Amino acid sequence: MTPDSQMPSPPFPSTGNAVLGLIVGGAIESVRSGEATVEEAILHAAVHGWYEGHVQGEDECPGCDFRGGLAKDSARG
Repeated sequence: MTPDSQMPSPPFPSTGNAVLGLIVGGAIESVRSGEATVEEAILHAAVHGWYEGHVQGEDECPGCDFRGGLAKDSARG
């Protein structure tokens, strides 16, 4: 996936999100320094990246359960 690729709806933050950049950079550094295994760094980045997507979604749509084309409380699929 390239930085210009369309990202799916939540809980994914935008590719240009500054906090996401810090999370990914921290994960890479923790592996390089031996502070974490690759698996631990991936888990940490995934959890915190998901949360950052949630926060970004709340900022963009206060009161919404999720970002995307469906109205709140509508049937999904």
